[in-house]
Amino acid sequence: MKLTFKISIIASLLCLVVFAVVLAMGYKEETGIPLILFFLLLAIGVRAHQKFKSFSFTILIFAAVTVSMYYPDYFKNIGNFQLKSLIVPLLQLIMFGMGTAMSLKDFSRVVKMPKGVFVGLICQFSIMPILGFSIASIFGFSAEIAAGVVLIGCSPSGLASNVMAYLAKANLALSVTLTAVSTLLAPLMTPLLMKVFADQFVPIDFWSMMLSIIKIVILPIIVGLIFNRLFHGKAVWLDKTMPILSMAGIAIIIAIITAAGRDSLLSIGIFLTMAAILHNLAGYLLGYWGCRILKMNEQDCRTIALEVGMQNGGLASGIALEMGKVSTVGLAPAIFGPWMNISGSSLATWWRDKNPITEGETLPDPDKIDVVESS
Repeated sequence: MKLTFKISIIASLLCLVVFAVVLAMGYKEETGIPLILFFLLLAIGVRAHQKFKSFSFTILIFAAVTVSMYYPDYFKNIGNFQLKSLIVPLLQLIMFGMGTAMSLKDFSRVVKMPKGVFVGLICQFSIMPILGFSIASIFGFSAEIAAGVVLIGCSPSGLASNVMAYLAKANLALSVTLTAVSTLLAPLMTPLLMKVFADQFVPIDFWSMMLSIIKIVILPIIVGLIFNRLFHGKAVWLDKTMPILSMAGIAIIIAIITAAGRDSLLSIGIFLTMAAILHNLAGYLLGYWGCRILKMNEQDCRTIALEVGMQNGGLASGIALEMGKVSTVGLAPAIFGPWMNISGSSLATWWRDKNPITEGETLPDPDKIDVVESS
């Protein structure tokens, strides 16, 4: 494995050098292949190293984004079929996978840890929408781009936060419960918050957005819960396959959105990236210290910080498509997703080496909690 790591890393660095040389020579269009190979080889390399393994998926996302930026036509149409039509079915597949990894006990934990769930939900649906609106206004984005920044702030947390909570030695049971409850509240809270914070940017149809979220999220999760109830432990192949399908689905969705909004990204991409980074990091910071002020234990503070900072970018992308504005409103979620995985992995790795346990506290048993690695 160490040999694979070294060979892949060296090969990726050589590709990066080729990219820099070709770019310096002025052949911008020819820089695509070496840059794509750089990300692909780097993803293979870090996969072979235990310490950096968690970054592999995020690097693959960058490869997908690079391909769609250089060759956008391959992600727009196949004949007369528009590839953006795949976004909602892929999201429904991901949400079905989320449902198969959940059970009713994830919701019953609300009564066992009411303070953590209440504080987490309040932070989730207040900090991020307010931050999204403030950042969009400060950067002065065009109306539809600004609405996309607000949309990512109004979305619930994603499953990636559960993985990061596990890595960070946080309260995994609380993380899974917060993700489950915030997702079920999304049909009400996301349209309501969008109406409050984004209606000045683009017209928001509350009922239409609610129905879209029910179709994209709630129905597939219910089907997944039923499937888990009936076939739990009987479909091991599905437990192994769904995380891979979910990650592949996320990569395809981001590539399609990137290709659709390529021209906008070329003009404002750096500013939108800065906005996404600021939004995400401020979510971690305010989520964590808000809980510290309320004198919550370290595990719960870490958990809520990750839940607040890591949003369900896939759902936001699906909503943007349902609004008919995937190439504009959908851009912020497409950028937020890859960055969220980088920052979340980094924060979780840093926290992992710092013992969160104080006297009288215990870590949850991760073997008793099902988690799917996706965003």
